[in-house]
Amino acid sequence: MKMNGARILLECLKKEGVDTVFGYPGGTVINIYDELHGFKDIHHILPRHEQAGVHAADGYARATGRVGVAIATSGPGATNTVTGIATAYMDSIPVVIITGQVPTPLIGNDAFQEVDIIGITRPCTKHNFLVRDVNELAGILKKAFYIARSGRPGPVLVDIPKDVQIAQAEFKYPEKVDIRGYKPNLEGHPKQVERAIEMLLGSRKPVVYVGGGVILANAAEELTKLCNMLEVPVTTTLMGLGAYPEDSPNSLRMLGMHGTYYANMAMTNTDVLVAIGARFDDRVTGKLATFAPHAKIIHIDVDPTSIKKNVPVDLPIVGDVKDVLFKMIKEVEAHPDKVKAFKEATKEWHEEIAAWKAKHPLTYKHAANVIKPQYVIEKLRELSDPDAIVATDVGQHQMWTAQFFTFTKPRTLLSSGGLGTMGYGLPAAMGAQAAFPKRQVIVVCGDGGFQMNLQEMATLVQNRLPVKIVILNNNFLGMVRQWQELFFDKRYSQTCMEQPIDFIKLAEAFGAKGFQATKTDEVEDTIKQGFAYDGPVIMEFKIAREEKVLPMVPAGASLNEMVLNA
Repeated sequence: MKMNGARILLECLKKEGVDTVFGYPGGTVINIYDELHGFKDIHHILPRHEQAGVHAADGYARATGRVGVAIATSGPGATNTVTGIATAYMDSIPVVIITGQVPTPLIGNDAFQEVDIIGITRPCTKHNFLVRDVNELAGILKKAFYIARSGRPGPVLVDIPKDVQIAQAEFKYPEKVDIRGYKPNLEGHPKQVERAIEMLLGSRKPVVYVGGGVILANAAEELTKLCNMLEVPVTTTLMGLGAYPEDSPNSLRMLGMHGTYYANMAMTNTDVLVAIGARFDDRVTGKLATFAPHAKIIHIDVDPTSIKKNVPVDLPIVGDVKDVLFKMIKEVEAHPDKVKAFKEATKEWHEEIAAWKAKHPLTYKHAANVIKPQYVIEKLRELSDPDAIVATDVGQHQMWTAQFFTFTKPRTLLSSGGLGTMGYGLPAAMGAQAAFPKRQVIVVCGDGGFQMNLQEMATLVQNRLPVKIVILNNNFLGMVRQWQELFFDKRYSQTCMEQPIDFIKLAEAFGAKGFQATKTDEVEDTIKQGFAYDGPVIMEFKIAREEKVLPMVPAGASLNEMVLNA
């Protein structure tokens, strides 16, 4: 059956199982929106900014494990998506971005609202396509979704000129994809797996270091099973939080710049380190020359370019994390006597870690007259649903959430790790709530980050998305202020946000509800009121203005050179 390119696009999205799209109309996508009118199979959500639309698609993807989809028009619409695309790229999130483009004959002529979005996004997409022939559209879209979700996931942009959207073609969606030069290796080599287990069982101070790749591969169940079978200590990156339950006695919680004392000490003293779906980011390793100095390193990742990129590796295993973990479990099950001996041999290591935990637990000084942000996060965990999804913005509140919320399930933390994008939290939560209308979705943000995309309050209200927004308000750009305090003699240059904002009136102006706490004894009631309200809510907490995120590994320092008190 013949149909125009705009209709082909929608039929392709339907074939891919897309049920929700976040998009903003404009001149070069008006044909897509005309076809979308009355198209019952896809729910469209209109954000108030294209950047927020991509963040929402990203949040949808992180929460569901499916590919998120965003649409934007050409020119400024397309360029507004770039921060969202780069955010997804850095954290390996599968998103397909559809942009409109000026008609094919006008490309390169500086036409109205023309930009080379293919050239602009080449460094921050896994791949991108410019569609020049309507007959190629369905095949390109099939490739786009395959590339976005396979191997190491990532964003893919498809630029569709206006004349291609109007042109007619027979619609036939390909059944499979064959891309020369793109063949992700998903199966870990059995011999390498065998060697890895041999190395691990021969260790006396093992640590398993888990990144977001475990969550992306839907391998949290296999990871938990393997680590519990071996009773091995487990630490996670920010992106890996929830892959292994933090309430387990074997959990070291998060490592790195703002990780726990005991995770960083364990990494410094381990003799065998098993890195799974992690890329040895600089926020994790600290000073590379002194990172895990005594360890043999096993690195498991689906992306071969990530292995040995930052840290030398003794045993690489390229493959899908889920497949490799399954094989590791089978290998462990085949050697019960060795496992028993391993547990006996690592008892002293567990005792050493327990001593570190007792010496420097995650803690803070409670105060009755001022709200401590860590207390707010602890109360959020206590009062929220067990399967609540938490999105964060970027800054101090992000680290306090990572430290004090206690994540026990995968895909329950949505946060910008690699790019560190302020303004991410609210639209990401919007995407998660659209995916799971009945689940509790919470945003934790600072007063600075919230103001970057606060216009999305209108989207929440219009679409009846009952997101609970927690603003930890210290009237500072808190993380930069903390650095200025510790390393720049308290010269608070342009980090003090002194202009008062009535966030309660702001919530009401959008048709939402607002609650505020200024004292510690008001925190619990404020959270309960916010959770009880059937709709979007702002809960503002006036927190201690100069509270710091600690522990902290200063830039360029080793993991064991932590600032614990300041």
